[in-house]
Amino acid sequence: MPRLLLLLPATTYRAEAFIEAARLVHISLTIGIERVPEDLPVSSGDVLLLDVRDPQAAAPIAVAFAQQHPIDAVIGVDDVTAVTAAAIAQAIGLPHNSVASVTAARNKRQMRELLSGQGIPVPRHKVFPLDGDPREFAKQVVYPCVVKPLILSASCGVIRANDEEEFRVAFRRVGALLTNLGLVARDEQARWILVEDFIPGIEVALEGLLTQGALQPLAMFDKPDPLNGPFFEETIYITPSRLSSDLQQKVVACAGRTAQALGLREGPVHGEFRVNENGVWVIELAARAIGGYCSRTLDFASGMSLEELILRHALRMPLPPLTRQEQAAGVMMLPIPYGGILREVRGQAEAKAVPGVVELTITAEPGDELVPLPEGTRYLGFLLARGKTPEDVERSLRGAHRRLTVVINASPPNATNTSPSSAQSQAMSF
Repeated sequence: MPRLLLLLPATTYRAEAFIEAARLVHISLTIGIERVPEDLPVSSGDVLLLDVRDPQAAAPIAVAFAQQHPIDAVIGVDDVTAVTAAAIAQAIGLPHNSVASVTAARNKRQMRELLSGQGIPVPRHKVFPLDGDPREFAKQVVYPCVVKPLILSASCGVIRANDEEEFRVAFRRVGALLTNLGLVARDEQARWILVEDFIPGIEVALEGLLTQGALQPLAMFDKPDPLNGPFFEETIYITPSRLSSDLQQKVVACAGRTAQALGLREGPVHGEFRVNENGVWVIELAARAIGGYCSRTLDFASGMSLEELILRHALRMPLPPLTRQEQAAGVMMLPIPYGGILREVRGQAEAKAVPGVVELTITAEPGDELVPLPEGTRYLGFLLARGKTPEDVERSLRGAHRRLTVVINASPPNATNTSPSSAQSQAMSF
């Protein structure tokens, strides 16, 4: 029976879907993780303890394990574990992306340098040291600009600045975020901040699968909410895209060139692109699948999930036609309106009753401290909807969202809190 080594960070939304896919395909599954969460739905005998953030340390442990329990494929579910998965696959001798290519896909500076060298449109950018003087840096950039970490994802730490004063505030804010997350102490790339031109236009996401360097597009998502700043919180993804067929082909072609320029050859990729009158611009191309619960919008032939598709591809199992079911689908990543302690989310039954809504999951628990973007690293939850057309799906998601009321108490003293200082308890209706 084939064995998959699935690398998970300490906290992730992705574990359940991959574990279920492994069960459906009838394979042996080993979870590689630094520490075992209480709610991980596997037995202790199916866990390999290793530091998924340290490829050099993790690879020898996995090789020793594979000598007793042969491994046929390695999958990482996020940007960090994808690098470690590449290192382990290389050490074992499995088909893999190079560590250098996955590292470049994770690092915004390396990605932009590689792509610009190949003539692929990316925003003009500069990189500044975290411990430098933002007053001096502010004089060296063109406005409007976007300030962001080299690593991180999901718009965490991404801030638009329209002038020098906004730049100085944004730079210090991103630096504080990287320090508070503990990244500066352990990752050299967290000691630098990327500043790039703001690219206007519409934004789309592309999900694809690479086989020996050839890109097969799986789905394209529209992002109907404008992402113009000052923060770039992603909310709604809807597929199929409403872009013209010609523009969609240009996005796919750009994604293929991007993967080739980075050196990516195997497995899932998730890309973010801006489209305007000057063409298609690459914002990122990650060597992983889409995050959160967003993959639940994708059903392929015979009802196969994205995770099962990725798993079968990694194990070189037969694949069905890589076409989505015709029904439109979408997800809303429920935003956190302001900081504080979650008390409750009202109106859930009413939201679920909206025609087209198929799932509402509140991932935050009462008592959790909520931190909105750009410092936040999580969403309140996820709404999923299906319908005949993308327009139907968007109406369902927005209608359900309006029925939710989030009740947030002010954070205790000394806690991170961006809620109104005069409010002890606030209810936010959408």
